[in-house]
Amino acid sequence: MTGAACGAIARSMTDDPPFSPALLPAGFVDLLTPDARTEAEGVDALMGVFASHGYNRVRPPLMEFEETLLAGSGASLADQSFRVMDPDTRRMMVLRPDITPQIARMAATRLGGAPRPLRLSYSGSCVVVLPAAAEESGRQIMQAGIELIGPDTPQADAEVVSVAAEALAQLGVPGVSFDLTMPPFVPALLEEAKVPAAVRPALMRALDRKDAAAVAELGGTLAETLITLLRAAGPAEQAVSLLARINLPPRSRAIIQRLADTVEAVRALNPTLRLTVDPVEFRGWKYHTGVCVTVFAVARSEELGRGGRYLCNDNEPACGLTFRPDVLFRMIPPAAARPRVYLAPGADRQVAASLRKQGYATLAALGGVSAVGAKGAASTQAEAHGPEYDRVEARRLGCSHILSGATCTELE
Repeated sequence: MTGAACGAIARSMTDDPPFSPALLPAGFVDLLTPDARTEAEGVDALMGVFASHGYNRVRPPLMEFEETLLAGSGASLADQSFRVMDPDTRRMMVLRPDITPQIARMAATRLGGAPRPLRLSYSGSCVVVLPAAAEESGRQIMQAGIELIGPDTPQADAEVVSVAAEALAQLGVPGVSFDLTMPPFVPALLEEAKVPAAVRPALMRALDRKDAAAVAELGGTLAETLITLLRAAGPAEQAVSLLARINLPPRSRAIIQRLADTVEAVRALNPTLRLTVDPVEFRGWKYHTGVCVTVFAVARSEELGRGGRYLCNDNEPACGLTFRPDVLFRMIPPAAARPRVYLAPGADRQVAASLRKQGYATLAALGGVSAVGAKGAASTQAEAHGPEYDRVEARRLGCSHILSGATCTELE
């Protein structure tokens, strides 16, 4: 074998395969029709419900300076943030992994003088280093949500839940359930009960796993109370009734009372809403300070949305809820496409405009292209347009009607 041949074999074993233009980084996808259409129309529906309750839409930027975005409530997002150097200022910028901290910044700065309560809504893409849950794979995620800034009351918490429930009902999402939690509760209880600091991490893990045996072993004098709290999780009224009978220290009792007051306020607005309570749940809540909510649907493991109470950058109280459209819209039928009308050469332009106003999509005939395959390659020779040609083209392009002159006819 010659040296040239050996070299060619060696290169073939070490060279990377040709790069495909369809290849995308892990966790990023092209969203095609009908999914892109379903997402766009679904987000519009959500934003319409938010607007009907007085939530004004804002659009924070996709990137911010690191010291701004990761300050205040955004500090807990540092490990989920992509960073890049700004070639202009030479300062580090961050791709937002979550929109809520941006709303907190806006409320404290540009909207600091706006009347309270301040109601804001938003939608947009975020980028995370790792997916939030094991069953998810996306790193570019959509968010759409609301923030209610100013009042720190059960009624404010209940409004956020109520508006979110109405938005899901508008979309027709079935079997929705809202799970209320109080992330500050368990840390406060362990502190008030003087559970040794060395034991707390293991005890928190046991509570997180709902491991009653480990809780009994690690809980000491607090074990019976903690096990009762584990058993309290369930339908809201049942949980609140059981929690009211547990002997708790003052700070922990106040936290549970706020949870009970929020349940009552939600029920006043939505008597039939599926509402549950988990008093020992605290996972995933890094900047929230009070009542939190996670939205689920029956027989689905993914979260549809989450939110809760937090502090804006100037320590102003706020609460909100963020939906995950990329998860949410997998649960509803794809958005219907507009019926399509093929405009034959010479089609009446005013009639075509009227059809578009009625909700049709019109596809104009373009000269020099024949009825070809999906790649859309042009014919090597121009073909004369005629009724049969128009029918073939209309069917190829997915049209249900043809407009010839001022006459619109349905394809057989």
